[in-house]
Amino acid sequence: MLIVNRKRGAMEALETVEVESLPRSKLAIRILKHLTKKPSYAKEIARALGEEEQKIYYHIRNLEKMKLIKKQSEKIMGGAVAKYYNLSKPSFFMRFGEFSPASIVPHEPGFLYPLIENGRLNARIVLGSPDPHGPEGARSRDAYYAVDLALFLGSHLMKSTPSVILDTDIEKEEMKGNLIIVGGPVTNRVTKMMNSALPVHFAGKDVYSSVTKKTYKSENAGIVVKARNPLNIESTILLLAGRRHAGTKAAIIALCRHSFAQENHAVVEGIDTDGDGIVDDVRILE
Repeated sequence: MLIVNRKRGAMEALETVEVESLPRSKLAIRILKHLTKKPSYAKEIARALGEEEQKIYYHIRNLEKMKLIKKQSEKIMGGAVAKYYNLSKPSFFMRFGEFSPASIVPHEPGFLYPLIENGRLNARIVLGSPDPHGPEGARSRDAYYAVDLALFLGSHLMKSTPSVILDTDIEKEEMKGNLIIVGGPVTNRVTKMMNSALPVHFAGKDVYSSVTKKTYKSENAGIVVKARNPLNIESTILLLAGRRHAGTKAAIIALCRHSFAQENHAVVEGIDTDGDGIVDDVRILE
């Protein structure tokens, strides 16, 4: 059994076990906390806690009966047997009610909602095909960067299902659902189909924001846009795309490293911080 904690968008888990009762003694709690550091025997625990050895023995017997600690090993020390104990689990809990169906990840309206809801991916991820396609016979290189996107999305999920589809394979009806679209209009036909209806979009070779009326011409410009699906306003799309593949990488880096709260768009620029010619960070332009 696990205790799950959602922290800064990631999930942490701690193994736990249900017990019938928990110790009331402060000394017993101190012994348990000491054993989180390393397995110990009674005399060693007594020295560390500044307590009488007989008191430690008393609580060890009780904690062992409660199945909170267990004997790990024995060692002959000074002609006597020293029994080393450690925790049976790193965490314990006591239940006062019955379990009921519930989501481990609470419903949280946020930037990724409803694309991620209750710990489940509620969208298809649409990647541009690596094969030549479209009027320009373009090949998408964005799938490499989508691995980072998948790792980021996975940190929000308790369960995953096959969700990736190429732009050349997606059916028209599927386009009406929730979508996470990776790649610009040259390499992803779904982006091309929806591009002009988005508040921030590609105008020829540039990025144009109808929100600020600004045009961005940087080769490494990328956009993060969350909007209603132009084909079905009941659904939501998240577009991660750039003028070139470096811009798409920048958009994915921005999503993974920056909090967008409820904002529905961002224009970013990929930057090379270490001078090796590879985009490794982003500057938020809008």
